[in-house]
Amino acid sequence: SVPCSAILSSYLLGERLNLLGKLGCLLSLVGSTVMVIHAPEDEEVTTLEEMTSKLKEPGFLAYAAILLALCFLLIFYLAPRYGQSNILVYLTICSVIGAFSVSSVKGLGIAIKGFFAGQPVLQHPLTWVLVITLVASITTQINYLNKSLDIFNTSLVFPIYYVLFTTIVITTSIILFKEWVTMTVVDIIGTVCGFLTIILGVFLLHAFKDMDVSLGNLPQVLQNEQPAPATRDDKNILIEVDNSSIAPEDKPKVFMLYT
Repeated sequence: SVPCSAILSSYLLGERLNLLGKLGCLLSLVGSTVMVIHAPEDEEVTTLEEMTSKLKEPGFLAYAAILLALCFLLIFYLAPRYGQSNILVYLTICSVIGAFSVSSVKGLGIAIKGFFAGQPVLQHPLTWVLVITLVASITTQINYLNKSLDIFNTSLVFPIYYVLFTTIVITTSIILFKEWVTMTVVDIIGTVCGFLTIILGVFLLHAFKDMDVSLGNLPQVLQNEQPAPATRDDKNILIEVDNSSIAPEDKPKVFMLYT
């Protein structure tokens, strides 16, 4: 999503993608590959009853309550005031809501498997709770993502959204499914390094988006320009001569007359 949105917006929407932006796209691909290689194994949850027990755990309930409170704060207080000027407001709303959409998709996937296996999943209340949650979360995400795309650069929206959304998904996975419990130290370090590489790539996309850097003008950009000599007017020269203990002979003396 990061390189595709940046490259397509550059060619289709006329948004500029400089050399550092292309390097950021490459780093995002590398980081994503490292994350996939070291990703944790998915915990096997096969029935809606098991999913219900996961959702009822105190740790996830507290986590969901914090996300809802943060989401309401962003929507009703921060978005009307800072949404038009700060790119993080709308994208944070999309990312926080993404935790509920990912959990709902996971549960509905289990329900669909159970439906084709002949289980009475339509009579289970969790199925309809997950459907309502998924529709509400996806609708909210699309709404605020479109608002962000209308205001800000497309090549910036998707990378930042990717980092925020991935962070929320990883955190939700740790709390809900405990997928990192069985990971080795090497896989944990690899996953963290891959994610930090993605963040570095997104930083290059965002921080240097206005710089005119390309392979053609790279030597001129890297070359240090000689500072221009400071020009001093007559006032500075007179003050310098007046404050010196011994005035140079080649400079005229200045006398101040007070009446």
